[in-house]
Amino acid sequence: MAGAQRRVHYGVAASLDGFIAGPNGEADWIAMDPDIDFGAIWAKFDTLLIGRKTFATMAKPGKQKRNATFGLKTLVFSRTLRAADYPGVTIVADNAAEAVNALKKKPGKDIWLFGGGGLFASLSAVGVVDSVSVAVVPIMLGAGLPLCPSGGHRVPLTLINQQVYQKSGIVSLEYRVQGG
Repeated sequence: MAGAQRRVHYGVAASLDGFIAGPNGEADWIAMDPDIDFGAIWAKFDTLLIGRKTFATMAKPGKQKRNATFGLKTLVFSRTLRAADYPGVTIVADNAAEAVNALKKKPGKDIWLFGGGGLFASLSAVGVVDSVSVAVVPIMLGAGLPLCPSGGHRVPLTLINQQVYQKSGIVSLEYRVQGG
């Protein structure tokens, strides 16, 4: 599809009770299933969009973990992080929609909104998210970081794909954002 605009995809694992991380940001509850082709998933994207809280679990100031951003172009949305402290990533402090829309117009693969329910809420509110996939992991955490923070807005979705992974019990649901 020559000339097709890149799409922003929010892809995340969530517990059955709707949390994307435990109360302290932990993700040790996310089951790995040998039938999930992570290489094929990653191959669809060349850019990551990450919220400040998620990024904080991935990198430390001045000492970004090797491969913390998986070798992909990375935009971190934060009003508090200093770009000088995080070489190799772009810090977006203002005009998030403008930054994402400009990125969508550039040639490349699709863009993965990799982390943060809050970032998803703010970017979907301004209409720049095109699709959502949730890998529902068979666990109830009882508390943690929600898939979508309270006080958000409605995001109408249309189911476009689903898959059950029998070995782990993960259910993968993929949606197109209506109007996206």
